[in-house]
Amino acid sequence: MTDKEILQKVENDEGLTVPEIKRYQQLVKPQKQVYGKYGNLKKQYLEDKGLDWTIADLPTYLHNVDKQADELYEVMYNKLSNSERYKRTGNFMEDYRRITEMQKVIETEILNEIVYV
Repeated sequence: MTDKEILQKVENDEGLTVPEIKRYQQLVKPQKQVYGKYGNLKKQYLEDKGLDWTIADLPTYLHNVDKQADELYEVMYNKLSNSERYKRTGNFMEDYRRITEMQKVIETEILNEIVYV
């Protein structure tokens, strides 16, 4: 199949085979997108699994991953900061240890629930 035929199929919104999709991606230079930490991690995960080409609107999907991660972070931070385990004590080193531990818990939850799914 020629390059013009592939481009014509895309314009007509016809289905493409996997080799045609890969050729189309080579023909059409993608726009540079900037994602946050979790969007980049999700993109890398999808690329490693070979699933990045299966998502129709990948940039929007990855921006939504960042948004979901930010929302989950805020919810968990508010919930955990009210917990007795993570309340501030007034001792700088102890408070720093608690905040770091809380951030690690939140980070693990985000990675397990949003990024590596």
